[in-house]
Amino acid sequence: MLTCCERIIIMNRNMKQSLLKLSLVAFAFVLNWNTISAQEDGNNAITTAAPFLLINPDSRAAGMADAGVATAADVNSQFLNPAKYAFIEGDMGVSISFTPWLRKLVNDINMSTAAFYYRLDKMQTVSASVRYFTMGQIDFTDGLGNPMFSAKPNEFAIDAAYSRVLSDKFSGAVAFRYIHSDLTNGSVDGLKAGNAFAADMAFYFRQPMRVNRNDAEFTAGINISNIGSKISYDGINKEFIPTNLKLGAGYFMELDRYNSISFALDINKLLVPSNQLRPDDADEDWVDPNEDKSVPAAIFGSFSDAPGGFEQELQEITFSVGAEYWYNKQFALRAGYFHEHENQGNRKFASAGFGLKFNIFTLDASYIIPMVQNNPLANTMRFSLSFDLSDIL
Repeated sequence: MLTCCERIIIMNRNMKQSLLKLSLVAFAFVLNWNTISAQEDGNNAITTAAPFLLINPDSRAAGMADAGVATAADVNSQFLNPAKYAFIEGDMGVSISFTPWLRKLVNDINMSTAAFYYRLDKMQTVSASVRYFTMGQIDFTDGLGNPMFSAKPNEFAIDAAYSRVLSDKFSGAVAFRYIHSDLTNGSVDGLKAGNAFAADMAFYFRQPMRVNRNDAEFTAGINISNIGSKISYDGINKEFIPTNLKLGAGYFMELDRYNSISFALDINKLLVPSNQLRPDDADEDWVDPNEDKSVPAAIFGSFSDAPGGFEQELQEITFSVGAEYWYNKQFALRAGYFHEHENQGNRKFASAGFGLKFNIFTLDASYIIPMVQNNPLANTMRFSLSFDLSDIL
């Protein structure tokens, strides 16, 4: 029989675990309302810690439904494929972006980012970025609805990358990342901010060509991002961060002296364990078999661990297709479509965007058009302002 003291310790531990799970679910909710809805419907949407790492802050790519791993290099390549920096035209640039998130529901959730690149020589480029995500104020309550405490959860990531030309048509890059996730602001004893380290490995290929006497180019890219340690908020339970595989292809074509158009296709898959179905006869102490998996085992096993078999593995893949039109290299129009299976979150939306390029700076904006009803991502806009600082060198 448990003593009173032992019961209190167990109750306190359970409360910490419950609050931890609540916080993680809340952040998954911030990333995507439909992911939580899919789980409630008995489907198998995947959630991870630090889901803000999956939010694309680049307004140019956002205008093409987040397709961008194989598009032409720009200042914000850090967030999609840092290997593109090796072929960027300028020598130095900086960008700032702002993304209001879930504005249909609340008005205090947003992400702010900054990116920077510098060309060392014709072969090498270095870059860095920072992402800061704030979830606004959250009021925690107990099971009866009584107020417990308020917190302002926030997360940030700091990156540094090195890109190098490997041949006339091929480049590679590595990026290193520090991740900090504070879900409760120290308001719960035993819970603290989580920290993790991760790396990206990326490659980019381009094949220039001539079509109807005009310049054209085929491109392809791959970026395996967030390969790193698990994150813990209590020193005991460890959660996977969103290791992700992004593959893409693109095609650019000049129509005439003033007009050009490009197309892009991206395929994404999370390289983390699929959620396992809980046995009907499991008791309250049932443990997810994925909890003790190592990161390498999880990455390689993510292609074959779905309880629904190969069909479900295909459901875990998302697709982005986009197009970009430029007039006189000064004004751009963009559009795209993003597709995610109903059982994995049901994010389906179209996107639109524009870009204005001046002598030293470029302004980009994008807008999400949901394809499903009651989508909290509706009316989401993103803004980016980038500066070409090559002339000051």
